[in-house]
Amino acid sequence: MTSENFTWAKVAPAEFILLGITDRWDLRVTLFLIFLPVYLVSLLGNVGMVLLIHVDARLHTPMYFFLANLSLLDACYSSAIGPKMLVDLLVPQAIISYAACALQMFVFAGLADAECCLLAAMAYDRYVAIGNPLLYTTAMSRRLCLALLGASGLGGAVSAFVHTTFTFRLSFCGSREINSFFCDIPPLLAISCNDTSLNELLLFAVCGFIQTATVLAIVVSYGFIAGAVIHMRSAEGRRRAASTCGSHLTAVGMLYGTLIFMYLRPSSSYALDTDKMASVFYTLVIPALNPLIYSLRNKEVKEAFKRTWSRFCCSGQRH
Repeated sequence: MTSENFTWAKVAPAEFILLGITDRWDLRVTLFLIFLPVYLVSLLGNVGMVLLIHVDARLHTPMYFFLANLSLLDACYSSAIGPKMLVDLLVPQAIISYAACALQMFVFAGLADAECCLLAAMAYDRYVAIGNPLLYTTAMSRRLCLALLGASGLGGAVSAFVHTTFTFRLSFCGSREINSFFCDIPPLLAISCNDTSLNELLLFAVCGFIQTATVLAIVVSYGFIAGAVIHMRSAEGRRRAASTCGSHLTAVGMLYGTLIFMYLRPSSSYALDTDKMASVFYTLVIPALNPLIYSLRNKEVKEAFKRTWSRFCCSGQRH
């Protein structure tokens, strides 16, 4: 092997070893039996929400347009992690290639940041619906909805490109063992033999900017929503506003709380073994909970499900 090839091998190893959540075989089997139904609930719940909104004409409103895309994002980003994690729990050693690791990081980081932006767009949508109900369909035009969705996707793509590019420019000349169950940024920085201060700064700056900007948009939107609710004379109007906003706030609180804990901390406070459980929470548990939150707390979704179920049952009986 030439000196040049040896140097390149240190910079770009052919593959990484994922240490996973635990090295105990009995515990890994138990976790597989727990996480498999959680992932299936996440996948079926989110895909089912997308299909329900698509087939029920009464749900063809801006609010459910954003909810359908939120469900699609959840299904995609849990699928970027879940299937491989489940397979790796049942094999002696989990291996991921260098290219697959970079792709997994790009897809997951992009979709997670896009979801933050989409939640901010949903908060603005709720403000328009509650603050200006008579002008809602005009103000939230299809063009504006598509523009907000496109901006969310663009923000996620730019963030993912920055993180993935700068992370995989590092040299991994020491250990190839990633102390995680997927290719996340902090575990990869931990095994690099380069100075990672720039990467840590970018992680804090980019994630901090996206999360700060989107949280600010959500807070401002809900400030206006609170003012509109206070001036409502109808108790039914207040109840409906609380119902639709409650689901969104629950989803926001779960996602942002976990992401802030994971990424907006000094590198000295990273405890990778502890952070694995937080990673499980936002990669598998939150995507599984979101469709339940939006369906169980939303009367329109429950009624749409009953209508769709009745339509398919009646169709089946006729045939």
